[in-house]
Amino acid sequence: MRAARTGPRTIPGRTDDIVIVGAGVAGLAAALHLLGAGRSVTVVEREHHPGGRAGRDDIDGFHLDTGPTVLTMPELIDEALAAVGDSLEARLDLVRIDPAYQARFADGSTIDVHTDASAMAEEIARTVGPRDANGYLKLRDWLSRLYRLQIRSFIDANFDSPLQLLTPELARLAAMGGFGRLASVVGRFVSDERLRRIFSFQALYAGVAPQQALAAYAVIAYMDTVAGVYFPKGGMRALGDALAGAVLDAGGTIHYDQEVHRLVRRGDRVTGVRTAEGAHLNCDAVVLTLDLPMAYRLLGRMPWRPVPLRFSPSAVVLHAGVDRDWPDTPHHTISFGAAWERTFDEILQRGTTMSDPSLLVTRPTVTDSALAPQGHDLYSVLAPCPNLRVGSVDWERTATTYRDALVRTLERRGFTGFGSAIVTERLDTPLDWSRRGMAFGTPFATSHTLAQTGPFRPGNTVSSAENAVLAGCGTTPGVGLPTALLSGKLAAARIAGEAVARKGTS
Repeated sequence: MRAARTGPRTIPGRTDDIVIVGAGVAGLAAALHLLGAGRSVTVVEREHHPGGRAGRDDIDGFHLDTGPTVLTMPELIDEALAAVGDSLEARLDLVRIDPAYQARFADGSTIDVHTDASAMAEEIARTVGPRDANGYLKLRDWLSRLYRLQIRSFIDANFDSPLQLLTPELARLAAMGGFGRLASVVGRFVSDERLRRIFSFQALYAGVAPQQALAAYAVIAYMDTVAGVYFPKGGMRALGDALAGAVLDAGGTIHYDQEVHRLVRRGDRVTGVRTAEGAHLNCDAVVLTLDLPMAYRLLGRMPWRPVPLRFSPSAVVLHAGVDRDWPDTPHHTISFGAAWERTFDEILQRGTTMSDPSLLVTRPTVTDSALAPQGHDLYSVLAPCPNLRVGSVDWERTATTYRDALVRTLERRGFTGFGSAIVTERLDTPLDWSRRGMAFGTPFATSHTLAQTGPFRPGNTVSSAENAVLAGCGTTPGVGLPTALLSGKLAAARIAGEAVARKGTS
C-alpha cells in the first residue's frame, strides 16, 4: 500500500510532546505512528480500558462486544504496530471467518458469502445460476480495482483543498463509474435481487441508502466480501488491548479514568489539557478523537458549514447470552426482511424503526467458545434505526417493547425459542449511545453524503487552534475500523509529516 501523499499542511511550531484525547482505535493508531516518528505521547482516556467504541461488557460469565463485530483489513493494524517495530502476529490471534456472512432471505433461501473467489462463484452458480456467477467475478474485479485506486489517492490521504481532487485518479474514478449510484452499478454486474443486496447493504454503514450512495462506497463491500472478515480471539476489545499494549511498550503513557474537561490555550495554540479529576498535562500539540460536536465544544468553536452536518442512522443492539444453540448459525448472519427500499426510507426519512427489519446476527462463540460459560452461547442482534435527530421514537418508553419485537422477528426467522433461551442480556438503544457521548445517539458518526466525502468531510485540522488535530469516525476518511486506523495515521501525519508518511510504504 502506498502511503498518504506527501505535501499536505502540517501544524507549525514545536511538536515534541503530544497529548491524545481518547484511547479508541483512532487515538491508539495516532499514538503508535507518533511514537514511531520520535514524539513523546500521552493518551488520556475517560474509561478504565482502551478500545473506544470497540468495547466489552462482562456479564454473568459472558464477554459481550459492545461495538463493532466485523473486522476487516488487518494489514492496517499491522501497519500501525509496525510504526514502533511491533507486529499483528505478536499481538493478536486473528481467525479468518468463512463464510464471512451467511445471507438469509424472506423466501427461505440462503447464500453463503465467501471471500475466496472460486468458492463464492461456486456458491452463486449453485444458488442463483452461472450467469450471475460470471457477473460476480467481474464485480469482484471491479471492486478490487476500485479499492486500489481509492486507497492510494482518496482514502489514505490528507486534503487541504477540494482542488487536490483534480488529478488523473479522479478521472479514472469517474470512468469506473464511481460517481454513479451504488445500487445501479452493482446491478450492472448481477441481476439477482439477493446478490444486489449482499453487495450494497454496506452503504448503510456509511449512513446512506444503496439507491443514493455513491458507487465509490463499494469499497466497503470490497473490504467485507473480497479482502476478508476476521475475528480476534478474546473478542473485539482484544484489538484495543493489543494497540494499547504496543503504545506502552514503545514508551507511551496512557491515563485511564481521566476525562478531559478543558483545553489550556495561549493564543491560537493549545498548551495543555485539564481533566475533570484535576490533572494538568502540558503539550505541544493535541489530537482529539471525540465525536465531532464534543471535540468542537472543547475547542470552543463549531466550524462554519454551508449546510449542517448530517449524521448516520443508529442501531439497537440486543446482546443475549443463551442456554441453547442453533448449530447451523455461523459467526455472522444477515437476516434480510422482504422489504428493502422502504426500510431505508423509514429510518433515514420518516424517523421510524424498520417495519420489516434486516438484521445482523453475530454469534462470536462459534469462533471463540471462551466468550460464554460452558454449555452456553452468545448472540448479538443489530437492528438499524433512526438517530435521535431524525427519529421520533421515545426509547425510554418503547425500548422493552422493541426488544420483544426483535425477539419475535428472530423466532419467526428460524431462531425458534430464542426468547425463552436467554439467561442474561443487554440492550443498547440510541439513548445509550448518546449517553456515551455519541452525537445524536449514533455510533456511526457523520454520514458519507457527497457533501461529507473526501475533502468535503469535516477536516482533521481546525482554524480555531493551529496545533489541534482531529481523528476518529467523524473526520477524514470516515466510519469503520479500517478508516479509524487510517484516521489516526493521517492525524499523526499532520503533526510529524514525512516521518509518518513513510511508514507502511510498499
